[in-house]
Amino acid sequence: MKATITIEYCPKCGWMLRAAYMAQEFLTTFQDELKAVTLVPSETGGRYTIAVNDAMVFDRGVTHHFPEIKELKQLLRDVIAPDKNLGHSDKK
Repeated sequence: MKATITIEYCPKCGWMLRAAYMAQEFLTTFQDELKAVTLVPSETGGRYTIAVNDAMVFDRGVTHHFPEIKELKQLLRDVIAPDKNLGHSDKK
């Protein structure tokens, strides 16, 4: 079954472009594994989360930072397609 990624972002913080960029990266990297990437404007200020099939993978409220796209792709890969090689974005 293909995965659905949900990115919830704070529009008041100006994070829509970041969310759209990440969605594009995820759709490109996991094109065979994804059903959809959904962007959800949050009603909670400062919120930025990424979930796979409703399971939280990243929560800025917990980490207090934005990780590099490389790190996010690794986190998602570990859930969506553990055997997938991410090439230059893979762990060293």
